[in-house]
Amino acid sequence: MIDKLTSIFSRVFFAVALLLLLFGVLDRVLGLFGWTLAWYHEPGRVLEFSGIMMTFVIGLLLRQIREELRKQKTTSE
Repeated sequence: MIDKLTSIFSRVFFAVALLLLLFGVLDRVLGLFGWTLAWYHEPGRVLEFSGIMMTFVIGLLLRQIREELRKQKTTSE
């Protein structure tokens, strides 16, 4: 059960982080031409949020890897 939840959270966080990255880069490129998207935060701040979410995704993936290695270790003994 917990494996399914971490997998779902990991996928959702990854998708949201990619969307934030896309919007941040797009807003930064549009800013070069004098345009902007309607944001409450500047593009750099949106990229920071994306990086923070990616950090959580990496942590969840490392946890899943550790659990799989523990399962393999117990079954091999």
